[in-house]
Amino acid sequence: MAKLNMVGALNLALHQEMARDEDVIVLGEDVGVDGGVFRVTDGLYQKFGPQRVMDSPLAESAIVGTSIGMAFYGLKPVSEIQFSGSSFQSFPQIENHAGRYRMRSQGRYHCQIVVRMPCGGGVRALEHHSESEEAYYAHHPALKVVIPSTPRNARALLVSAIRDPDPVIFLEPKALYHAVREEVPDEEETVPLGRARIAREGRDLTLIAYGAMMRPVLEAAEVLRDEDGAEAEVVDLLTLSPLDRETLAASVRKTGRAVVVHEAPRSFGAGAEIAASLVEQAFLYLEAPIRRVTAYDVPFVGFAREKANLPGVDRILGAARETLRF
Repeated sequence: MAKLNMVGALNLALHQEMARDEDVIVLGEDVGVDGGVFRVTDGLYQKFGPQRVMDSPLAESAIVGTSIGMAFYGLKPVSEIQFSGSSFQSFPQIENHAGRYRMRSQGRYHCQIVVRMPCGGGVRALEHHSESEEAYYAHHPALKVVIPSTPRNARALLVSAIRDPDPVIFLEPKALYHAVREEVPDEEETVPLGRARIAREGRDLTLIAYGAMMRPVLEAAEVLRDEDGAEAEVVDLLTLSPLDRETLAASVRKTGRAVVVHEAPRSFGAGAEIAASLVEQAFLYLEAPIRRVTAYDVPFVGFAREKANLPGVDRILGAARETLRF
């Protein structure tokens, strides 16, 4: 069992799935000869050749459009958009076509594609390289939206996404690519899409997050234990759509309090949907208002101010303590 960072774990998933199923194809900008801008596809071109690992032009709409055509032919394409901020060039293909064919064909055809996108901040990148667009895609009811938080669940979720018969938007937090190493089993492992995990058991407060925000949330939970004597339960969503409302409601029914953390802007974000769902399913158990800790409602702030815009441990602790005192 090797200790891998998230890049290595995703690379392992692609190697194993391509070896297992010859219909799995990889395409995107620089994914072949160069092994991807973040090295996630490193070695695939050399092992599987140019017919299964394809370097594309700088044309996101063509990348996804070609993937859709491949899927209808019976292949299982895994396409990469080099940065999620560039994905809007492919949005018509994703929204108008990939996400509609099952309903459009009354269930006769499906579109088995995975669109991988490095997302989020934390690496001091420029505009269009640090955005968090998960809410755009989660709003489309036919798309699954997956956001891993550790190397091990990244590998397992990508395998599940590749095998899923419907289109999956697979968002990879860049800040986590090299953040930590974790033991990842050599043998095949999957995680069901649409299921959250309890990353930390607790009784006093539920902290809800996903992707890169799991690290400051878990750190805040430890501080709450050490300094406040409060045991926070931490829920890692893993899949934003479909949302695991049952796990969320069960946790909040137990603790009576909830704080939702994400690095996308606050208004109309995932936190609002989660809060509304908890009010519907756990209102009579709530002992305090549900709080959100998010980025601010501002356009790209530039890397010099990025840290101040993203939720950190201090902001999470402030919201948690206010909720506990209510």
